[in-house]
Amino acid sequence: MTAGDAYSTERPPDWEPAPRRRKRAWPWLVAFGIVIVLAIVAWFAAEAIARDLVTRTIRTEITERLSLPADHPVDVEVPGVLIPQLLGGSLNEVTVSSHDVPVGEFEGDVTVVATDVPIQEGVDMGGATATVTLDEAQLQALLSTIDELPVDTVALAEPNVSMNAELEVFGVRFPVGVELTPSIAEGDLVLTPVGFELAGAEIDAAQLSDQFGAVADAVVRDWTVCLAQYIPAGVTLTDVSVDGDFLVAEADVDGAIVTDPELQANGTCST
Repeated sequence: MTAGDAYSTERPPDWEPAPRRRKRAWPWLVAFGIVIVLAIVAWFAAEAIARDLVTRTIRTEITERLSLPADHPVDVEVPGVLIPQLLGGSLNEVTVSSHDVPVGEFEGDVTVVATDVPIQEGVDMGGATATVTLDEAQLQALLSTIDELPVDTVALAEPNVSMNAELEVFGVRFPVGVELTPSIAEGDLVLTPVGFELAGAEIDAAQLSDQFGAVADAVVRDWTVCLAQYIPAGVTLTDVSVDGDFLVAEADVDGAIVTDPELQANGTCST
């Protein structure tokens, strides 16, 4: 070996450099995962708080406007994720429903579906539809407000409304069964006779008039029930039908009703 060989920098054939020590990455991944989980938890917590606040506010507002007892059940549903809707300034859809809501002299089960409901004052909502459902007792209460309608009992059997009335001739009372089809005309509820029963036998309007004369006019005529005096002017009845044991009325609600006092006030009847 020469002196030069003693200082040779040549590496032996089997020599390998020691591997570099890698920094462990998992603590950072765990920390990042914890941050993500906390963010998700915070989001859901904020969503739950916002939803509770919104539904309670709507429920309180409805209870006060309809003069309902504080404990009267009012269901409020706001579908979809709420926080983005609040940030956008309006709720995409709100459904409010309640049973036995007083409407003038009668009560009904009411469901309202509103769209584009603003969360700030002074802005109209997109619009709304309302459904009012009456059972036989509630319909009886409504029809009892009409003095001229000679109705004793009311029954609902799809597709008609049935009522029992009495015609009096020379002090003798004759029970008459009447089948009426409900419809909407110019925002009013109209009940049109389509069938009659006298002493258990079917009879038509002409025969009934021939037998009882002008007295029969009390049951052979159409009956118009104006509901405008009981509901806000911004609500317009559009359809009505008998569904099983219920009378179901549909209505459109003007989106400006939230800002226009005239639309919020009850309407009037022409007669």
